[in-house]
Amino acid sequence: MAQRAVIHFLCVLGVFQKGLTALIETQHTVEAAVGEEACLNCCLMQPRDVLQVTWQKILPEGGKNMATYSERFGERVNAGFQSKLEFRYAGLQNSSIVIRRVREEDEGCYRCMFNTFSEGALIATTCLKLYELHGPFLHVTESTVVSCSATARPAPTVTLTVPHYNSTSVTNTNGTVTVTTTAGLSGLHGKSTQVGCAVRVLSGPQIEVSMMIPEVKQSSDDDFTNMIIVLSVVVAYVCVVAAVVIALLIRKHRNRRSDRDSEENKTPQQLIKDTHEFKTPLKKEENELRLQTSTEKDKNRNHPKPSSLKGRKLSFNSVN
Repeated sequence: MAQRAVIHFLCVLGVFQKGLTALIETQHTVEAAVGEEACLNCCLMQPRDVLQVTWQKILPEGGKNMATYSERFGERVNAGFQSKLEFRYAGLQNSSIVIRRVREEDEGCYRCMFNTFSEGALIATTCLKLYELHGPFLHVTESTVVSCSATARPAPTVTLTVPHYNSTSVTNTNGTVTVTTTAGLSGLHGKSTQVGCAVRVLSGPQIEVSMMIPEVKQSSDDDFTNMIIVLSVVVAYVCVVAAVVIALLIRKHRNRRSDRDSEENKTPQQLIKDTHEFKTPLKKEENELRLQTSTEKDKNRNHPKPSSLKGRKLSFNSVN
């Protein structure tokens, strides 16, 4: 009774769109995810003398009966649909069926038929449209990049709760589309942040997931690593400066040595010249001294000393 009241209330409020017949209201399109269940409803807006309600699946070759309900025979699900279909609510003024674990072969249009005693069949059509959804999957890489992805058919809408995110899509071989949204979290460092991702396919329900990203704090290991890096940079800089200074000193020393060698190569010639000039007067004086000595000897020979002559004279006298 409760289910009947709910269905009737929905019909009275006009939740269902009008079908081919103004007397029946139903949803023109029902969307369901692959693997889930789909619910089809039909409401007869005015009382009629209904004998039986029939549900059919519309195929290219015509309608195929799936289930019927009548006061005499009750609920009946035809062979081939017993594991797939069941009545959610069975009545002569409104009816609701559920298709379990819908798959691609279940996609299509269905008819609900109110067979009346005097007016014949009152018919409305509703179509089942399936979508495939895998995800969403939310990931955070090293607390710097957040990404959310979902694979669906048709392409899903993927949104993040952080600003300025980018989206990319890839079409898979099975007809599904993978959409990935990414965003940087560089501006969110230093505080805990909750990041959410929402996925929707067609007008189906929105699926949301979220993740709390903890505050990113720099550890002591990071401090030590940074200190090592800074010291390495300083040492490398000092080594470069030292190498430049040493190279300049070596170059300066080589220049000085080259200048000194050049001066030494010029100095011996001057020394030889000076030595020659110095030796020449000495030799001249020596020659003059030798010449003077020789002259004096010659004078002595030619003019002997008186003492020696006197001696000789005495000797002569004694002889006589």
